[in-house]
Amino acid sequence: MRPVTILRMPAVRQKSGYASATSVYNLVRNGTFTRPVQIGPKTVGWPEHEVDAINAARVGGFGEDQLKDLVTKLHAQRSELLAAVLA
Repeated sequence: MRPVTILRMPAVRQKSGYASATSVYNLVRNGTFTRPVQIGPKTVGWPEHEVDAINAARVGGFGEDQLKDLVTKLHAQRSELLAAVLA
């Protein structure tokens, strides 16, 4: 199993090219960006491999519906990752 790196908002914005946190959260609400994971009482972040996958999909020309499908798959993989760690 590969290590999972969690990115905080500044790194997510830098890697994906968004100017503001509001832009990222709007994409989350729209279903075209993964939900953040809780890493502390008031702290969230995003798995780096999810941010990379979304960036690659955008470069590859994915439309909104395709991005939503990808996000759904990435969220499902979180459960699989947890199961693998607990096994």
